[in-house]
Amino acid sequence: MLVDIAHAVGDYLHEIFVKNLDWWVLLGVVAQLLFTARFVVQWIASERVGRSVVPLAFWLLSIGGGLLLLVYALYRKDPVFVLGQSFGVFVYLRNVYFVLNERAQAARAPARRRRSPARGRK
Repeated sequence: MLVDIAHAVGDYLHEIFVKNLDWWVLLGVVAQLLFTARFVVQWIASERVGRSVVPLAFWLLSIGGGLLLLVYALYRKDPVFVLGQSFGVFVYLRNVYFVLNERAQAARAPARRRRSPARGRK
């Protein structure tokens, strides 16, 4: 009985990972690796500062992985996967906007502070 189960599982895994292997599956694997790498990047960044942080690289990997997974889902015609990835990519893009906007404001803030006291001295 256990031998039969082992053979059935082996046959199933062979069908998934060997028989069905094509360029689309490879694209899906690369997309999933990008998507997984974002958590590694976030983990390393958090460990470095000793608290939970979400670096820009996390969002960029999310966009790259999410877009590739969306392409893969569209090819596979999976409506659940398409809807999930479409919404996710929107969220990732919005977060990149927030990060870049915050950085731009922070870059402008010191310049304003330097000019303000000079104006007050006139």
